[in-house]
Amino acid sequence: MRTRNRKQRIMAERRKMTEQRETYQEKDGGRSVRQEWVERMLQIAQPVLEHLSGGRLKECLPVDFHPDRKIFQPLEAFGRTMDGIAPWLELEGLEGKEKEQQEHFRVLARESLRRAVDPSSGDYMDFGDTDGQPLVDTAFLAHAIVRAPRQLCAELDGETREYLAAALKKSRRITPCPTNWLFFSAMVETALAVMGDEDFDCTRIDYAVRMFEEWYLGDGIYGDGPEFHWDYYNSFVIQPMYVDIIRKFGQEERYSGLRQKVEARASRHAQVLERMIGPDGTYPILGRSIAYRFGVFQLLGQAALEKFLPEELPAAQVRSALTQVLRRVMEAGDMFDGNGWLRPGVFGWQPELAEEYIGTGSLYLCTTVFLPLGLSPEDEFWSGEEMEWTSKKVWSGKHVMRDHAI
Repeated sequence: MRTRNRKQRIMAERRKMTEQRETYQEKDGGRSVRQEWVERMLQIAQPVLEHLSGGRLKECLPVDFHPDRKIFQPLEAFGRTMDGIAPWLELEGLEGKEKEQQEHFRVLARESLRRAVDPSSGDYMDFGDTDGQPLVDTAFLAHAIVRAPRQLCAELDGETREYLAAALKKSRRITPCPTNWLFFSAMVETALAVMGDEDFDCTRIDYAVRMFEEWYLGDGIYGDGPEFHWDYYNSFVIQPMYVDIIRKFGQEERYSGLRQKVEARASRHAQVLERMIGPDGTYPILGRSIAYRFGVFQLLGQAALEKFLPEELPAAQVRSALTQVLRRVMEAGDMFDGNGWLRPGVFGWQPELAEEYIGTGSLYLCTTVFLPLGLSPEDEFWSGEEMEWTSKKVWSGKHVMRDHAI
């Protein structure tokens, strides 16, 4: 009798999960929310990877916006695109159409990587021939390797792995300034460690960790240097890279107890980001690099992916909020040019919002909002029923728990 009752409970739970999954899917002509996310991600990523895998990125990438930065833009576009789609490339167990899409883009990604790091390739990129910027985008590519070590390292042929390691090390000639750039150097070394390269430099990692522990300001936020700046760099760079670096090295004695603190701070900052999403999916246009669009929510997506959301913030609520952000931003008709390349702005074509260091390639940091696609379709992030997010509840007169600092 107990066995039969247990089986009945299990069957009832499975039916409930199926009903919830059908609820969350919000059928739009048979398309689920997850399918919508995949389609939006690939719409952004496809021009970069299709052209690079075919040896035509330098030829075809638009550089008329801030053409003085032409030399940097191929690696900007490639490294940032890979940083966002890497968890999805790494995910196992997909089925059907999404599996076919994933397999296709895995091939594109590896071929693109080969062309980017092979010195004989026409699309070989600047990993340190010039000062400054190449370190930034080498680090974003390095972060992609940390996020997808099987697909972006283990599955490479031996020659490409050697070229990749050499490309990463080439960025060492660039000295990072005492800001979030310290994590660029640290992330390059972390990727080398993930690749099994014994020549990684732990000093660069230690220095970044030490300085940002000094620059922690409280309540889940770090200074970008010793002072605070109103911008989204805690989500663009600082906390996503810090969390993944400490996840790699957190078991070492010199970092004893640090992972728990770093993730707790990141969890709080992710919570703040969720509260910044308005009822209609808009968010504060604040600080520099705002033209990275919904890349401002990288840390929120990473918190869902790596399971450090605060207990009071359900994963399905985050999915619902980010889905509304995606829909709001991408409804602008002039977000892309006639060939599918991103154009600078937040809501469509707004070039005045882009600083002088931003070109077309820079804009692809927006792909980092798609990190939760590295979770399986059965994960609660995708299978949980639709939920209103914090601001939507408040501004419709519903009750929420008051916010509090850590």
